[in-house]
Amino acid sequence: MKYKDAVKSSMEMLAKDERTFFIGYNIRRGSRAYGTLANVPAEKCIEMPVAENLMTGIATGMALEGYKPVVFFERHDFMLNALDSIVNHLSKLEEMSDGQFCVPVIIRAVIGSRKPIDCGPQHSQDFSEAFKSMVNFPVYRPKNSQEVRKAYKIAKNAKVPVMVIEERSLYENEY
Repeated sequence: MKYKDAVKSSMEMLAKDERTFFIGYNIRRGSRAYGTLANVPAEKCIEMPVAENLMTGIATGMALEGYKPVVFFERHDFMLNALDSIVNHLSKLEEMSDGQFCVPVIIRAVIGSRKPIDCGPQHSQDFSEAFKSMVNFPVYRPKNSQEVRKAYKIAKNAKVPVMVIEERSLYENEY
């Protein structure tokens, strides 16, 4: 199974839960998250403007209301705009509320690829280690299709936020 197919089937698995919604840009139209949301009903996808901090803030609010949002960031570089809501709110809300509130948001964080088209240094940076050091929730970086499926199954059942870092350069690899 290709890495991308594992991501796609994982998104389809998540979409079966009535509480799950997908948030991001290019998810309802355009590439539909590099094709990984192709079989996810459009009504489960909330198309957003390019406003990463807002996307994470909306996901946090939805999680507080009982939803299981999946936020899609098509490049790590763009996540820098969301650091406030990821690091200071999403990561700390359970602690700040003395355990009263948990926010089971799933963050899909994609590391941009340099092949087949080089999208440039500002669209292919890898902040995996930085994210791991800044948040108090699990961060997974699957290297093959089996690990992709495992990470998203864990995220599906988690009561806390989970970040899954996908590598765009692995999408066409068979594992």
